[in-house]
Amino acid sequence: MVTASQVKDLREKTGAGMMDCKKVLTETDGDMEKAIELLRERGIAKAAKKSGRVAAEGIVDAYISEDGKVGAIVEVNSETDFVAKNEDFKNFVMNVAKQVVEKQPKDVEDLLAQDSIEVPGKTVNEVLVDKIATIGENMNIRRFVRFESEGLVEKYIHGDGKIAVLVNMAKGTNEVAKDVCMQIAAARPEYLNEESVPADRVEKEKEILKAQTMNEGKPEAIAEKIVEGRIGKFFSEICLVDQSFVKNPDIKVSQLLKEKDAEIVEFARFEKGEGIEKIEENFAEEVMKQLK
Repeated sequence: MVTASQVKDLREKTGAGMMDCKKVLTETDGDMEKAIELLRERGIAKAAKKSGRVAAEGIVDAYISEDGKVGAIVEVNSETDFVAKNEDFKNFVMNVAKQVVEKQPKDVEDLLAQDSIEVPGKTVNEVLVDKIATIGENMNIRRFVRFESEGLVEKYIHGDGKIAVLVNMAKGTNEVAKDVCMQIAAARPEYLNEESVPADRVEKEKEILKAQTMNEGKPEAIAEKIVEGRIGKFFSEICLVDQSFVKNPDIKVSQLLKEKDAEIVEFARFEKGEGIEKIEENFAEEVMKQLK
């Protein structure tokens, strides 16, 4: 029986994924050297050497089922923007989004273990490893969101894969849904409405606003009243329905929805590379290191 410590040891030696390590250790009855050989033969260890490099480029993309009821957005990262423009890479990302829609993975780990719809006979992870070996850069499937709707699902992709938005509408037209998607892309709301903002987030904001108000010289009792007035601005920035509609700033998104008899259930917005710490390289210094 393969132990967790054996899997960990093999992963540290080769840099291969846990599932791959477990698989080859099972096939070789726990023989570490044979397992390493198998990983090398399959190109996994070679690809894994690239896995230490920061992959903060790539693209976000979306796919919606033919009936418009199920949709998914995904982020797949690469090391360089050049690879993100590669048609083979773009097709892979689209197929990953389609995989999420059709096969309903629970999370990224589950997705990687699924049989690929792009290359029958291989898992999604094996297809990814092949792409890494062929293209020559570290790549990874970072995240995805999947919506099923009783109404409709709509998407919007901005900047050739820099921003992707997915919205689940309980009712409304595709035209309204597309406008909502563009709103989300442009205005970056974090929540649907005031009710969906966590209480601790609101309290923290009130504390900050109170401190700001008191620093302006207002007495505490008055500061608290001012905070109640100012918290509305906070909601209008982070809540989708409270935002001014980008195509007509004279109305709120909530008014647009009322006029169009539309209702939003949920939304997701992915921006390529957000939250990934990039390593800034000095190209001249890198060349000098190579020369030395």
